[in-house]
Amino acid sequence: MAPPGEKGTWKALGELSSIGLTLVLATVIGLGAGYYADRWLGTKPWLMLLGLGMGIVAGFVNLFRSVNRAGRELDDSE
Repeated sequence: MAPPGEKGTWKALGELSSIGLTLVLATVIGLGAGYYADRWLGTKPWLMLLGLGMGIVAGFVNLFRSVNRAGRELDDSE
């Protein structure tokens, strides 16, 4: 394992620290897009629910990508 002062360790820590913000932002963006699409098309609440689901899925996809990327960077720094 790399010492705490190495560049790869700090980069992986930075990547992992942004996960919570990314999950919330993806969910809020999907919800907001669905809400405004519902208002525009008059399909209340279906597109909002679809947008919420897509935002949650996008957040988790980004979560798994970030964890894999951080894990690879820690492995490369060893």
